Amino acid sequence: MRRAGQSGGSRNDRWNRGRYRAGGQLSTHGFEQTPGRDAAGAASARLAGHRLVPLATALVQDDGRILHWSEEAEALTGWSAQEAIGAYPARLLLPEEAREAGEKLFRQLVAGRGWSGTHLIRRRDGSPIELEFHTYPIAGPDGRTLLLATASDVHTLREVESDLAVLDGFFTQSPIGLAVYDTDLRFVRLNEALARINGLTVEQHLGRRIATVLPGINAAEVEAVMRQVLTTGNPVIDARSHGRVPGDPRRDRAWSASYFRLEDSTGRVLGVSSSIIDVTERFQAEARAARAQERLSLLASASARIGTTLDLRRTAEELVEAVIPRFADFATVDLLEPVLRGEEPAPIQPEKSIQVRAVAVGEAYGSGLTGAADQIGGTTEYGPHRVYTQCLRSGRPLLKPHVDEEVLRGLVPDPDRVGPGMAAGIHSYLLVPVIARGMVLGGAEFVRTRNPEPFGAADVSLAEELVARAALAIDNARLYRRERETALTLQRSLLPQEIHRTLGLEIAHRYLPSSVVSEVGGDWFDVVPLSCGRVALVVGDVMGHGIRAAATMGQLRTVARTLATLDLPPEQVLGRLDETASAIGEGQFATCVCAVYDPVDRTFVIASAGHLPPIRVDPDGTPHVVHLPPGVPLGVGGGGGAFESTEFTLPAGSTFALYTDGLVERRGRDLDEGIDLLARTLSTPGRTLEESCDAALSALVTDGTEDDIAMIMARVLPVPSDRIATLLLPSEGPLPARARRFTRTTLESWGLSALIDYAELVVSELVTNALLHADAPRRLRLFRDRTLTLEVADAGGQPPRLRSSAEEDEGGRGIHLVSELAHRWGSRPTRHGKVVWAEIELPYRSG
Repeated sequence: MRRAGQSGGSRNDRWNRGRYRAGGQLSTHGFEQTPGRDAAGAASARLAGHRLVPLATALVQDDGRILHWSEEAEALTGWSAQEAIGAYPARLLLPEEAREAGEKLFRQLVAGRGWSGTHLIRRRDGSPIELEFHTYPIAGPDGRTLLLATASDVHTLREVESDLAVLDGFFTQSPIGLAVYDTDLRFVRLNEALARINGLTVEQHLGRRIATVLPGINAAEVEAVMRQVLTTGNPVIDARSHGRVPGDPRRDRAWSASYFRLEDSTGRVLGVSSSIIDVTERFQAEARAARAQERLSLLASASARIGTTLDLRRTAEELVEAVIPRFADFATVDLLEPVLRGEEPAPIQPEKSIQVRAVAVGEAYGSGLTGAADQIGGTTEYGPHRVYTQCLRSGRPLLKPHVDEEVLRGLVPDPDRVGPGMAAGIHSYLLVPVIARGMVLGGAEFVRTRNPEPFGAADVSLAEELVARAALAIDNARLYRRERETALTLQRSLLPQEIHRTLGLEIAHRYLPSSVVSEVGGDWFDVVPLSCGRVALVVGDVMGHGIRAAATMGQLRTVARTLATLDLPPEQVLGRLDETASAIGEGQFATCVCAVYDPVDRTFVIASAGHLPPIRVDPDGTPHVVHLPPGVPLGVGGGGGAFESTEFTLPAGSTFALYTDGLVERRGRDLDEGIDLLARTLSTPGRTLEESCDAALSALVTDGTEDDIAMIMARVLPVPSDRIATLLLPSEGPLPARARRFTRTTLESWGLSALIDYAELVVSELVTNALLHADAPRRLRLFRDRTLTLEVADAGGQPPRLRSSAEEDEGGRGIHLVSELAHRWGSRPTRHGKVVWAEIELPYRSG
């Protein structure tokens, strides 16, 4: 604190700059009119908004009496102007013991000596107050000397000075960039820290806007935030800006700024203040972390999307869908030709070209690259020295962070693609070999056009991880495809390769492997030609899927075919099949239906082992579900299952259908509903048998099937009269001779005279054998189809057999003769006895 009489010239200089106005308050008048840096400094002072210090003024005549006493003087001393005017200051303000010294000082001041200093005075209520005085001798109107005195409360003044010192120190010494802007967003003050951040001097900022001073940053966004703060008064914290500044023009930087509005004591808006921190390292770290998080997110989502099926092409499409547009703007997956065939690709040899086929292509934007690249299914050949071939041969990724026309020319297989590629904006390229189990399967290409960031080392690692996952799924699909093709080939080889035309019966069939379940199934069907023009229709379904089910199906089909050719009735065929299924192994169950059709009588004899009921459609289109005697599935009965046959006759034009459950069974649909839908579908008149099969599949298989489908449809046809001839044999008379004459006459009418001699001998022996070893022959039937069949029905139950005969024996040689003359012969039981038959090959294929 200064003592009375101490010089205060520096303070006098500070306050004696025209900043006082009437009333004793600090004045800011005239700042806006001062140009250049002075204007900026004046605005800075105005924007500082510091406290107002009351300034008391008094005018004293040369005789020592007070001539003028201001309101601020009244406030500081407690003496009113009425009391003060005309009084002596020393007597008014000083205690009695100090008045003499005060009067002495007054005389010195009137004599022309100015003075500044502090002095303790007495207020009207007797309380002391220390004031800082400044005195100025002036000339009055009449030439007399007057003394102008000003005074301020020392305590208040020191507080203001301290506040200003703290504010100035904070502004100048802070390492954080600080700035003050006016309402036009022009710099009016900033500290050296901000000037260093921007790489410019303080003078180069003042009076100018951010967009002018720093054209390399996002100035428009920054000023938009500042205008928002000016308008609303709401501060903004951690507003990010980025770009390049003159102090560091080669590197992108980032800053965090906070803005708040400046107002004076009356609420008038003066401008905006900001604090700015360089957060480039943190911004870059956050960006790296964000990119790493994005890569992890992409990897997680791609892992869930890639390899959802065992379809090779779909897996490649999933890889492309996973990376676009989050990783690349364009992507394609090409595979080597052997991979697409399910084969194991050989290593890529030096000096040899490679051929790849595009299996998946995609882009994020309509850049036209998809049209310029290989179309799906298109093949491309790369020479041994092309970078694509070398990349696949090495097994290492190929990265071209920056692509120009020359680089692109070395990448594309056709020079015509360079122009469209550059027009699309290709600027970065990445090729990753598709490798699984040490084998190169193809290549995956990634391109960036709109994404301005070039591919980097982290992108290469991510792409390798994604492609590796896809490669394993693709190779699994390749292996599955090979194994499935093998299993399907095996399965198809076990099914009928050709269905022989059957007299009196038109047959159509369908077999569809499952489109949903990845493994092969155990469904089968068979059409077995039997003796005398008859045919056996068999449909079966082994429970489960896979190679084991297919193998079980093959065994059961072979056994069923063998049993049927032995002329066993359907119930006995199923009984033997049950034993076979039980012997195969535990858990091998199957359902089966076996039907034998005789075209002469138009009769079906049918038995079921737990299978779905057949469907019969009358000639007028009326459908019927044929309910058969129940039977347990094959393998369930342990080889001791009992099965029962049903026999019925169908009129010409009737349709008969056998099928497996894959045709009628669906999730969410009752099995009976599926059977009823099939029956209604087959009842539509006017269709061919092939059209009926297609209609059934279209109606019931709309969205794929979870099981295999096997189906046989048969339509009863009339047998032409020139294909069959029957002779009833009475119980008396020369039956062999009558049978021979009937045979000769019939064969002559059929144009088979070349076979008459052989046929007469065989018929004679069959009739004779029936007379000797059975009750009596009942009927002779001649049947012409693929062969000439001669059959004799009798009432006996014992089948004939070959016996050894000595030279002196008179009998026992008839069946030997039949066996020598016939292509084949045999017998089968009937409800009323048996039938013995023999076949003679035709000299030509009969129509």
